[in-house]
Amino acid sequence: MEWKNQNSTPSFILIGLSNHPQLQILLFFIFFVIYVISLLGNILIVTIIIIDTRLHLPMYFFLINLSALDIWCTSVAVPKMLTNIIMKRKDISFAGCVVQLCFFTSALGTELLLLTVMGFDRYIAICYPFHYTIIMNKKLCLLLAAAVWIIGLVNSLVHTGLIFRLHFCGDNILDHFFCEVPSVLRLSCTDTRLNDLVMTAADSFFGISCFLLTLVSYTYIISAVIKIRSAEGKRKAFSTCASHLTVVGLYYATVIYTYLRPAFSYAMADDKIVSALYTILSPVLNPIVYSLRTKEVKEAFMKIVGKKIFPQRI
Repeated sequence: MEWKNQNSTPSFILIGLSNHPQLQILLFFIFFVIYVISLLGNILIVTIIIIDTRLHLPMYFFLINLSALDIWCTSVAVPKMLTNIIMKRKDISFAGCVVQLCFFTSALGTELLLLTVMGFDRYIAICYPFHYTIIMNKKLCLLLAAAVWIIGLVNSLVHTGLIFRLHFCGDNILDHFFCEVPSVLRLSCTDTRLNDLVMTAADSFFGISCFLLTLVSYTYIISAVIKIRSAEGKRKAFSTCASHLTVVGLYYATVIYTYLRPAFSYAMADDKIVSALYTILSPVLNPIVYSLRTKEVKEAFMKIVGKKIFPQRI
């Protein structure tokens, strides 16, 4: 069998979610609508937080970062997927695949870190309410946000750099709807043990460590909430965490399932549906969850809408 390196590989063939011709129009419509809703929803969240000064708090500052990541994540994978659905050629160049893999891996790692930071923010807010503004000051928030973005980018660059040492052969058919590290590694004709080792180490840090830190934060949060005597106080304390806890549960379940299994089983089953959950559905659910579960966001939205529709009454 002839071996080809990245310089002689013209493209990868992306199978997509389904190769049945009769489903292509339906899939295009469904994911186009989801993508538009995701973009509009996250842009709306960012706009509301920027406009309403009452939301200029650490919790909503991190929510802006989360919305930006969701826009980035979906924009990396979905437009190419939609293009491939309506085009006869479903290929992606090696360079395009590497760029997509790099950007997506960066967004994935950054989001896991950001969710951990958001859990820490809720821990301080619930357990140390009187010192919250002192601890979570502007400087610390900026440093935390910068750290998660930088660490996510560095992790991505390491994985991307290791891709260039691999050789690919055969038809380079990628049974996925975008380029992701586990699926690309399965196409390699060369030894990927170094890639697997680095990926396992990154998974342990971003997946397990971040999950455990978030779990510790919420253990203290639940303990503090239980000690609150009034039912109204408990409800208010829990409502500030419910949105974040919902997002964390969905995101970690799907990401850990996809990225930890390769460490234990190289011949793993296709994970396209699970990948679609955190690549496409999670970004569209996040603004919905936060807008429905967060009273301040709903009030800010109604206030802005009221000014536009009934300016004379505001």
